[in-house]
Amino acid sequence: MTVELTDTATFPERHFAALYAQAQHFYHREMRILDTHDTERWADTFTEDAVLELPGRPGPAPARAELRRWARAGAQRQRRAGGRLDHFVGRLDVRPRADGSLRTRCSALTYVTAPGGASRVLAVCVVEDVLVRTGSRWRIAHRRVTRDDLD
Repeated sequence: MTVELTDTATFPERHFAALYAQAQHFYHREMRILDTHDTERWADTFTEDAVLELPGRPGPAPARAELRRWARAGAQRQRRAGGRLDHFVGRLDVRPRADGSLRTRCSALTYVTAPGGASRVLAVCVVEDVLVRTGSRWRIAHRRVTRDDLD
């Protein structure tokens, strides 16, 4: 992805635009991995010590163990339902923090498309993350997911 700014853009504006583009790319890649049910690659988008808060769970959990269980259960539900599951992320808000991490918040639509049928929305969620850079990659250190229909 390329972000083009006018020559009058200041360094902070250019820096923020680059971070925003990186966050967009991160979520595009992460959701594509999630939609293919590649549990191990999806778990790798989280830090080793990441924390995950999911709707219906009693409290925060170690992300990698919870992710594997959650992703496998989702893949089994999808196979039984026979449709294709997809996620769409929008309304991304990115806030750089002094320690170099990013605090992000976005809306995520989960929808399923039956073979030869129409798509239907399964859930509307708000995803709040703390992204940290590990090497050249962004990873999730903390994720909190809330669903509009469960408030």
